[in-house]
Amino acid sequence: MTRSNRNVTVYGAYGHTGRFVVAELCERGWTPILAGRDAGKLDEMGSAFPELERRVASVMDPSSLDRALVGAFGVINCAGPFLDTAAPMLEAALRARVHYLDVCAEQAVALGIFERFSETARNIGITVIPAMAFYGGLADLLATTAMQDWPDADEIEIGVALDRWHPTAGTRAPRRPAHGSRLVFTNGKLEPLADPPPSREWTFCAPFATQQMVALPFSEIITISRHMRSDKVQSYMNLTPLNDLRDPDTPPPTSTDARGRSAQVFAVDVLVRRNGQTRRAIAHGRDIYAISAPLVVEALQRISDGRCRKIGVAAPAEAFVVRDFLASIRDLRLEGC
Repeated sequence: MTRSNRNVTVYGAYGHTGRFVVAELCERGWTPILAGRDAGKLDEMGSAFPELERRVASVMDPSSLDRALVGAFGVINCAGPFLDTAAPMLEAALRARVHYLDVCAEQAVALGIFERFSETARNIGITVIPAMAFYGGLADLLATTAMQDWPDADEIEIGVALDRWHPTAGTRAPRRPAHGSRLVFTNGKLEPLADPPPSREWTFCAPFATQQMVALPFSEIITISRHMRSDKVQSYMNLTPLNDLRDPDTPPPTSTDARGRSAQVFAVDVLVRRNGQTRRAIAHGRDIYAISAPLVVEALQRISDGRCRKIGVAAPAEAFVVRDFLASIRDLRLEGC
């Protein structure tokens, strides 16, 4: 498809994050094709977007995925669990020769995409970017920004602080054994996270100040390890949102503004160390689900207009000029960038 094509399939369009992505695409002049396996939910969403085409598609039916991508420039996969949806949808994107992006936080999924599909995607000439979202993409971009001109690092540490976490149904979905152990990058290779996971204090800027943290790596470990040279990469999260997540009585996110965002605020603080020196990059924002929409849509836009630097499977910071990319994301307040 040519760059003038403004059609993009959003798989899982009726999900919580999918709705933010659809709205962001419409606002930026794209024409989303609403896709998912549940015809009823697609019809319900269609009442809010009557001008948009709806296509029922299931990962159990490859031909339906093929039909969902007809005429599209690319596909944004918002349908979890990505362990089930990513490979079938990416295989369909390869057959259709359309670009693929997703918002997965699952390490096993991101790693599998790099290991299984890099050569095929490169040979076909499409760009594939997994984890182009709050988890994965944002920390990857910040770490690369903090690294600046250093060729390598002794250590990269990522601290994530949320004031609360009212999880969606997708977030609460049971974690299946096939996900495997959470991974960190130690001594130049991926290794299972220690059990029990390490903990530490982390001093953030306001409103978080000093927080008790526990190691909790997501897909950023995979994306960073694919293109940055560091002896160690580790991620931590503060305890408050994890207590919310474990509490079965914690409600789902509630809209508090016209764009549907919750009142949740976050900080992502990245420290890069080398030879006794430390560099830092920080992002502050609101609603971890909502912020994924401008991140993934900006990536699609840059693929479309020629500002993507890589064909094949790429980490976000491999594909784009990081400082310019981060500066373009509305609702992100940056420090050290």
